Amino acid sequence: MSKRDLKKYLSELNKEQLEEQLIELYEKFVPVKTYYDFVFNPKEDALLKEAKLKISNEYYPFKKSGRGSKPKMRRSIAQKIIKHFVVLGVDPFVIADLMLYNIEIAQTYSGENTIKQELFYKSMFKSFEQAVEFIISNGIFLEFKSRIHSIYLETKSQKWFVASEFERIISRLE
Repeated sequence: MSKRDLKKYLSELNKEQLEEQLIELYEKFVPVKTYYDFVFNPKEDALLKEAKLKISNEYYPFKKSGRGSKPKMRRSIAQKIIKHFVVLGVDPFVIADLMLYNIEIAQTYSGENTIKQELFYKSMFKSFEQAVEFIISNGIFLEFKSRIHSIYLETKSQKWFVASEFERIISRLE
C-alpha cells in the first residue's frame, strides 16, 4: 500500500474508527508502543543513562555470580541503541553524547587492557567517523569539539594503529 492509498483510506474513517486503529496498533506492535511512550513522556535522561549502562556493560560486564564475565566489546550493541534513538527522534545532543561515550568507554577499556584484534580499532574508527559526521550535520560541532579532540589525542596516546585515520578527520575539521 502506498502512502497516498493509506491517506485515502484514513480520510474515509471517522474519529472513533481512527482511535480504535491507533489503540490496536499500540497494543499489538511493540515499536508503536515504544514510539508513543516516548512521544508522550520523553525521558531522554533516563534513556541515555540506560543506554550508557548497556554500552559500558560490553566492556565492563556485571558480575552476576562470583566470577567475572568476559567483555564482549560489540560495536553492534551501541549501533542498535543509537539507531533506535534516531528513529525515536531523540535530541541530537543526546545522540551525539551517546556516540562519543561509546568511543570513550572503548578507549578507557583499551587503555587498561591489551586488545590485539584489528577489527576493534577499525570499528572504533568507523564509530568516530559516523559520530563526527552526525555532529556536523546537526550543527552541534562546537559543543562537542573538545570531546572529539580528546578522543583523537587518546588514540595517539594509546598508539592505536588507526590513529592516522583519526588525525585525517581532525585535520579536515580545523
